[in-house]
Amino acid sequence: MFFRMIYDDALAQAAYLIGCQKTGEAIVIDPQRDVDRYIDIARANGLRIAAAAETHIHADFLSGTRELAEQTGATAYLSGEGGPDWSYAWLDKKSGGGSYPHRLLHDGDTFRVGGIEFRVLHAPGHTPEHICFAVTDHGGGATEPMGVVTGDFVFVGDLGRPDLLESAAGVAGVKEDAARTLHRSTRKFLELPDHWQVWPGHGAGSACGKALGAVPQSTVGYEKRFNEAIRAACDEAGFVRSILTGQPEPPLYFARMKRENKLGPAVLGGLPRPAPIGVDELISLAAQSPARASPAAWRFDAATADAESGGVALIDTRGWAQFRAGHVPGALFFPVNSSFPTDAGSMIHAGEDIYLIIRPAELETAVRMLIRVGLDRVRGWFDVARLDEYRAAGGPWTATTEISVEQARAWLSGEPPNVASRAGAAVGAKPFVLDVRRASEFAEGRIAGAVNIAHTRLAAQIEQVPRDRPLLVNCRSGARSARACAFLQRLGYAPINLAGGMLAWSESGAAVERAGIV
Repeated sequence: MFFRMIYDDALAQAAYLIGCQKTGEAIVIDPQRDVDRYIDIARANGLRIAAAAETHIHADFLSGTRELAEQTGATAYLSGEGGPDWSYAWLDKKSGGGSYPHRLLHDGDTFRVGGIEFRVLHAPGHTPEHICFAVTDHGGGATEPMGVVTGDFVFVGDLGRPDLLESAAGVAGVKEDAARTLHRSTRKFLELPDHWQVWPGHGAGSACGKALGAVPQSTVGYEKRFNEAIRAACDEAGFVRSILTGQPEPPLYFARMKRENKLGPAVLGGLPRPAPIGVDELISLAAQSPARASPAAWRFDAATADAESGGVALIDTRGWAQFRAGHVPGALFFPVNSSFPTDAGSMIHAGEDIYLIIRPAELETAVRMLIRVGLDRVRGWFDVARLDEYRAAGGPWTATTEISVEQARAWLSGEPPNVASRAGAAVGAKPFVLDVRRASEFAEGRIAGAVNIAHTRLAAQIEQVPRDRPLLVNCRSGARSARACAFLQRLGYAPINLAGGMLAWSESGAAVERAGIV
């Protein structure tokens, strides 16, 4: 049996390519949309992708199952559990007409890819339709499973969160019932053999849980002994309280991913190839990306995040020191790192045309990250090495203000810093302090009077941020707040970043407010 985990570090997501070397057939479980990676790995190992499967309708990335069915003719193996609200709606919408080869699966069903058998285990809770796949290598002489692909049910050190339908998609009053369902699934997991390997769908850094481990795989026995979420399953009420407490805010694009994965992600047919643009075109684009007239004109949420909003989104991928010193007005600040797809998915409309200001060597990586969260309209790119030409040609240019902890402390005490806001007025009034960390971080300690909106939810709550006051924006270290400042500046606000964030604030000895006590 051929077995390969293909891991996306940015979204902390694992897909599994499993192949029968005797027949040359392979399956990919939980693929992302840029399926050329799986096809290339299969081909390099003498395999043909004959099937694609999903553990559930994903919320954190767009699935590549439909893309594989289009490009390779793969049969889609998908959950038939969960009821009509959790049914896939794209199976009869093949390009050119007709239906994709597929099979809807239920608890206890089996299917084979070559000599490898997959047995379906329905494990609802994270989502109602969630299934797992127990894997037996009959081609290698085995008669029992060696492990289970658990998707977003069991992670190393955690369980998949049951609150996303409520917290991400806005369906009120369902998370407690989902948590109780997850408890029942967890009790069934305890009945599995200890020696089975556990192959999860995510690792540390995913927003699909709160305590995921960085180890790529585990065993059933190890998770029974050391997974705190599983150990809490001895008591249903305690389990429900534990699993629902401290979950991170879901990024804003999660609701859109869930909906598009149900209806069917658009067929790409290949990786987008944005064209290089010149100085004159960048100058023209800068004029098309002005601050919006009001927050309400830009705000998007679970119901509207996929709207064909039009407009242009410029993404500047340089480092923070370069960006804040000067950038194209309206540009967003997203370095090509592990937070790139999450930030972009939370701050860019799917209907906006995207242009990247980027180094050529980073272009393909950025495009792949964008399409994995459904941002397909990547129209062009401008080489960062040519920004001096842009400025010399009269291209508009602006900066972002950042102040030290000492300046911020004086400002909050009534002594404004000697800086100018980027809205054109000197900083005078006492600032509105916006903390863009997670709620759990905010609860542990914050600047007195600060208001908390996680940076990945800011676009949905933008009307809570006043336009008539300067903004002091902070996070833990200054990185998330920097990205939030660029987003706010794009919308016409006057944000000022706190250098070093709460780490620097605490190290300075400044007062920290905790649970109403300073």
